Amino acid sequence: MYAYMNEIEVTSLWIYVVFMFSGAAVFALWSMNRKGVPKVEYLIAFFIPVWSGLAYMSMAMGQGGIVKDGGVVYFARYLDWVVTTPLLLIALALTGMHHLKKKDPIIIASLIAADVVMITTGFIADMSTGGVVFTWYLIGITAFLVILWLIWSPLRKLAKQQGEKLYKVYLMVCGYLTLFWVGYPLVWLLGPSGLGVIGQAGDTLLFVILPIFSKVGFSLLDLYQLRRLRIG
Repeated sequence: MYAYMNEIEVTSLWIYVVFMFSGAAVFALWSMNRKGVPKVEYLIAFFIPVWSGLAYMSMAMGQGGIVKDGGVVYFARYLDWVVTTPLLLIALALTGMHHLKKKDPIIIASLIAADVVMITTGFIADMSTGGVVFTWYLIGITAFLVILWLIWSPLRKLAKQQGEKLYKVYLMVCGYLTLFWVGYPLVWLLGPSGLGVIGQAGDTLLFVILPIFSKVGFSLLDLYQLRRLRIG
């Protein structure tokens, strides 16, 4: 079952699952006293770690990866990311439009579209061989840059129009998410899928640490700050 993973990798994956389900439990409890935060934001925060936890559980059970050219492609990661990363961006967009009765559908749709391109091209790159790997990787990086522009330009401007308090919250959570999201393409590039500087075990560990902070960590920070605003 664990032919392509050592004991440390398997243990780290199970620890991740515990973190995800624990985070989901916290968000479920917080939703019982919403403090002015819309129900949909609690639902998003709850579903992200549940889905991600299930995806990583499959990896921990030896079902989430396939052996390719002597290495491993963890397709379960991409099943996780293609669902959870758009939801994280939606959560960020909802924070940036918190006071607006009518949300901007173009910004939200653009974020989702760019994110899906980023994740799917990453998977194609992981399944490719030779120089074409980096062609797909660069397409994914381009989509990532589009996401960064959307959240730091039009979405940031919308947040600024809604008052200093919300603007500070948005800058905080946007900066937090950006910091950890930058780590994903970097680890991918240095790991077995890219240049191979980082080994399989290190790659697994880093892709456990990063999403703990960028999923549960982000949602904790985001909801905590919104709950402090106490806006009905």
